Amino acid sequence: MGLAVSIARRAGKRVVSSLPALFGVVIFTFLLMRVLPGDPAIFFASGPNAGQAEIEQIRQQMGLDKPVPQQLLLYLRDIGTGNLGRSMTTGQPVVTDLVSRLPASLELTFVALMLALVLALPLGILAALRPNSLIDNIVRMICTLGVCVPTFVSGLLFIFAFYYILGIAPDPTGRIDIFAGQPPTITGFLLIDAAVAGDWDAWSSAARQLILPACTMALFVLAPLARMTRASMLAVLTSDFVRTGEALGLSRRRVVLVYALRNALLPVLTIMGIVFSTMLGANVLVEKVFSWPGVASYALDALLASDYAPVQGFVLLMATIFVMVNLTVDVLYGLADPRISIE
Repeated sequence: MGLAVSIARRAGKRVVSSLPALFGVVIFTFLLMRVLPGDPAIFFASGPNAGQAEIEQIRQQMGLDKPVPQQLLLYLRDIGTGNLGRSMTTGQPVVTDLVSRLPASLELTFVALMLALVLALPLGILAALRPNSLIDNIVRMICTLGVCVPTFVSGLLFIFAFYYILGIAPDPTGRIDIFAGQPPTITGFLLIDAAVAGDWDAWSSAARQLILPACTMALFVLAPLARMTRASMLAVLTSDFVRTGEALGLSRRRVVLVYALRNALLPVLTIMGIVFSTMLGANVLVEKVFSWPGVASYALDALLASDYAPVQGFVLLMATIFVMVNLTVDVLYGLADPRISIE
């Protein structure tokens, strides 16, 4: 109980210390959207022949007729009340749109990260145990391919191979097959909602739709995770406590998996947090290729339409998630190595 209170108190301090960074992100995003070329009022007018009166009316509705400092103050006031504005594209409050789309992006990112870790950790360990061997070179080649191939290219190649040629993957048209029943919304995560409802047909359909986009994202982040695991394991395997364990007659398997790997995981946890945040914001191309209704594709559509409010809300959401992920990594640091305090 005392440990939980201590962790909660330290986490609260870390969140408070992150508020200036979030405030800076809000200000920077707001000003950046105002200096972008194009007039949103003209874009959202009824057509190219819209009159000046209609354009001015739309500009007033979006609050663009006021000076920029006044717009900023009004925006900060709205954020304080939990109002991120209304999307001119969907006609819905930005908060509603983000809440409805965030589970799709989180589900894709979580599954892709788990898949990448399942592959990267064994590959990194094998490469560290046999440095400069054939296995190490094969791992290096796989990592290089994952980094060099853009996600939209690998996604299209997966679709071409597994959907068009082999016919074993479903069509890339969203989170669930159009002919499958939608499970009742509980968490927004289709795999969890379908499992809770006992609708295994929907669960199977959602899982099949998830495989290709998750593999695409996992391939992209495989390299940093595997290379960091290799480098960290190489450093740990030359440590005194590892040599002592081997001198005492402990099995190689126990020394590597119990003692070396636990100490090597600390830098991997750091890079894992960075990779997760990067994946969540950078998977816009994957979401577009697979018609995935996530927040990244939502923000891209809003950006192309000069719809300010969704883009600003998306950036604020990503900054908040980044802070929370870093906080989680700090807590996991303490659990992986009790000598480390998040203070």
